[in-house]
Amino acid sequence: MTPKPFLNPPPIFSIRTFHASSASIESQLNLLLYKPNPHSLSEAVSLFHRAADSGSVPNESACNTLIDNLRKQKLYESVVSVYRKMVHVSVLPRFTSYSALIESFVNSQNLNFSLAVVGLIIKRGFGVNVYNMNLVLKGFVQNGDCDKAMSLFHEMKRNCVCPDRVSYNTLLNGLCKAKKLVEARALFRVMKTAEGECQPNFVTYGTLIDGLCKNGEVGEGLDLMEEMGKEGLDADVVVYSALIRGFCDKGDIGRGKELLNEMLMKGVTPNVVTYSCLMHALSKNGQWQEASKMLNDMVSRGIRPDVLVYTVLIDGLSKSGRVSDAMRVFDLMMQKGEEASAVTYNAMICGLCKEGRLDDALKILEMMADKGRKPDTVTYNTVFQGLSRVGKIEEAVHLCKWLLNKKSHIEPNIYTYNYAIQGLCKLGRHGEAASIYNTMIRRGVTGNVVTYNSLISCYLNAGKLVKALELWKCLIDLGIPPNAMTYSVMINGLCKMQMLSIAKGLLHKKIACGIRPTVTDYNALMAALCKENSLEQAKRLFQEIRSVNQCPDVYSFNIIIDGTLRAGDIQYAKELLFEMVNLDLVPDAITFSILINRFSKLGQFDVVKSLYERMIALGDVPDAVVFDTLLKSYVLNGETENIVSLLHQMADKGVVLDSKLTSTILYCLCNMSEDVDIKSILPNFSQHTSKETSIPCNEFLKKLHKIHPELQLFVS
Repeated sequence: MTPKPFLNPPPIFSIRTFHASSASIESQLNLLLYKPNPHSLSEAVSLFHRAADSGSVPNESACNTLIDNLRKQKLYESVVSVYRKMVHVSVLPRFTSYSALIESFVNSQNLNFSLAVVGLIIKRGFGVNVYNMNLVLKGFVQNGDCDKAMSLFHEMKRNCVCPDRVSYNTLLNGLCKAKKLVEARALFRVMKTAEGECQPNFVTYGTLIDGLCKNGEVGEGLDLMEEMGKEGLDADVVVYSALIRGFCDKGDIGRGKELLNEMLMKGVTPNVVTYSCLMHALSKNGQWQEASKMLNDMVSRGIRPDVLVYTVLIDGLSKSGRVSDAMRVFDLMMQKGEEASAVTYNAMICGLCKEGRLDDALKILEMMADKGRKPDTVTYNTVFQGLSRVGKIEEAVHLCKWLLNKKSHIEPNIYTYNYAIQGLCKLGRHGEAASIYNTMIRRGVTGNVVTYNSLISCYLNAGKLVKALELWKCLIDLGIPPNAMTYSVMINGLCKMQMLSIAKGLLHKKIACGIRPTVTDYNALMAALCKENSLEQAKRLFQEIRSVNQCPDVYSFNIIIDGTLRAGDIQYAKELLFEMVNLDLVPDAITFSILINRFSKLGQFDVVKSLYERMIALGDVPDAVVFDTLLKSYVLNGETENIVSLLHQMADKGVVLDSKLTSTILYCLCNMSEDVDIKSILPNFSQHTSKETSIPCNEFLKKLHKIHPELQLFVS
């Protein structure tokens, strides 16, 4: 802790012994202080300390003048060091030196020391003035300690130091920054009833309007601006900018533009902040063309856009999906010689990553490094997120691991580790994910609930229940409460392992903890129950979904409909379908696949055909299972024409033939009349998911022949 020499001041009358060289040292000091600058003051401080250490102490006037000049140059550390030495060698400080000391301690945020100096001034018999108290008041406000600022303000009144307008404005600023607007309004009312120099001025109004607007109370801010006019005070650019930002934050860009026009009409010149607020709001709202025009308007008025303006526009354009336009603004900024900040680069990289333009994002990353702007953790995390979003998980993991192993200025944070762990978990590489987790713990980074959710899910998917439970215990031991996702991950994993009693227990625990279960939780349990033929329990859970204020989704209905049809209860399945429609839930491809498959097995071919037609009408794409079921039903009914038609539909939709579907087609061909020309009716099928490559009819027949040589009859 810094020593407190001023707590033991020298006596007012002290005997000082000067050495013969004192006069010459004072002359040198006076010469250095004649036209002070940082260099001459540095020499003066060195000279003073050498003289004091050797016993040749300069006189009181020279020492106090030195302190005052150091204060003016804001060399606060030197003020304190010279003051200490003065006290040590019994040189008496003047009032100006005490004031300089207060200012120094305030600016170095040693506010308790500054208050001690105030006490020392009183003890020395000097009168504490409002300037000194305002300095300490400003220190508390800058330090965010509003309560102490309020206490000091009231203490001033009790000690007969009458607060002036600066005192009121300083405290008002602190109250607004702390969002203590009730107290701020009360103080403002006191100022309005005060006499003389404490009446509100344009700074007072500007401070309160800014505080109100930042708190979303822009209407009251506007009323205050009108009141300013009645008091004969003209609103300045600060007031207008605060109101414009307030309206833009509330989404009322139109009112913000009206205020811009009003200030221009009144001859109030907008500044960079004014334009930044509007451009950010316009870009965020997708009005990028108008935001770009505002940039041009700004330049035409002789206001040079700074890096903040360009960054605001780049960020807004990127977030509204106009990445190409953001790139043009970025290039313009470079052409104008404006140096991009790390935030600018990050905004550009983020936009490119969201658009899936990873190559361009990496080029910007390289440019950032070339320009001497070191990429930070946010930069890399943005790239990781972008790579993961477009499915390049392997690349994201590789970059994460490179960063974690690289000895550089970058210090990975929890998000970096989580991206690496999540990526590896998605790839099923739980061993490597665990290794990253261990590295994170060794480096003193505590995992959060996202970390543990990812690892628990990964271990459960790998069937490693013990490991998953160890991580659950670790989560609890760290005092991190499991969230809704933690419970869902555990329930889903346990259901996949058919450990239904534990899964149901966790569902009840989740409810008991006040966390509302999701439809996904119920779906996992219902699917597992249907799998083990516990349909009645699954039905009860299906009904229970509504009791927790949730609505079953399409997947919920699919599970119960499938289970019901498996049990042969067609009537209940139909009731479920009607209920589904009443809830405005549209059956999806899986619903139709379930229905077609089940009704086909029940021999209700008319229903199957109707369901298929309905499926096509809704735009759902049938999968291989649906086509396989339909082909078999057509064979059983001897519907050759429908078989041929369906084969052509399959080819048109680019259906890839797996071994099961190939065998079914073969079965259809074997059951056709010998009069049918197979070559002429068979279409060309895709070999891959892309339609670019297809299997010609002859090749398809040869493929069939390899599977079943007895089909030589069809291959000539």
